Amino acid sequence: MVLQINKAAIITKIKNALAKDAARHIAKYLDGKKIEVFSIEPLDINNIHVVEPEDLVNIDLDLVFAIGGDGTTLRAFRAIRKNTPVFSLNIGGTRGILAEANTKPIDEQLHDIFNGNYFYDKRLRLQAHIDGKMIGAALNDIVITRTNLTKTPTFTIDLFDYPVSQKMDGVIISTPTGSTGHSLSLGGPIVHENMNCVMILPIAPVNKTPALIVELNDIVIHSSDNSKVIIDGQQVYDSRSKNKITISKYPYEGVFLRIGKRGIRQLEKLGF
Repeated sequence: MVLQINKAAIITKIKNALAKDAARHIAKYLDGKKIEVFSIEPLDINNIHVVEPEDLVNIDLDLVFAIGGDGTTLRAFRAIRKNTPVFSLNIGGTRGILAEANTKPIDEQLHDIFNGNYFYDKRLRLQAHIDGKMIGAALNDIVITRTNLTKTPTFTIDLFDYPVSQKMDGVIISTPTGSTGHSLSLGGPIVHENMNCVMILPIAPVNKTPALIVELNDIVIHSSDNSKVIIDGQQVYDSRSKNKITISKYPYEGVFLRIGKRGIRQLEKLGF
């Protein structure tokens, strides 16, 4: 079944000429098909609506193009509503692990999309609450880390009604998608991106608390000191020692539109 596209958005890497050039090319292609196009960057093309990122959630979009690196893709998922599919192109980025693995020219990729030669790649997302207030959704990970660098706090992680308390610098709660991110740099494993689980990775635990891979259930975290809660490495929130941080499943999956092959994309993107 071919996706019916009436409205599309283009989100580009900030202040990147390569990404902006690609955005103009895609915008002209979409405009030629009479599709209403919204962009967060001025593209100097008639009929293209320039909007603020926070306005996109109020637009009933059929497809979003994320042009840049992984940071741009993560930003795109935060900006859109519910299950809107994202087509990610690594143009102007670095490794682009989240991006489409296809190496075809842009015109050929667009042709594939409009001829139904694609599939949906659905990913688990997380959400964080501080004392019941939702602060953000994450595709990659939620990192909770100490703010006082002169004192190691005690973190209590309550999972399946089994609390574990240890002194550590913080903890990473990662989705399988995020297993190639922050957690990998701390020695965490690569988890196939379509699995329905999370990784709990302590940061510099005093007693060498091991990492866990578990089925996602609500995870409640307390710290004996103030902490920072970081969503996908881009949004930072403050948490006090008395606060309860709850990590749970976000009700809407992250949906990638893919035209490249399936398989273990993460290893290919990492050069294996």
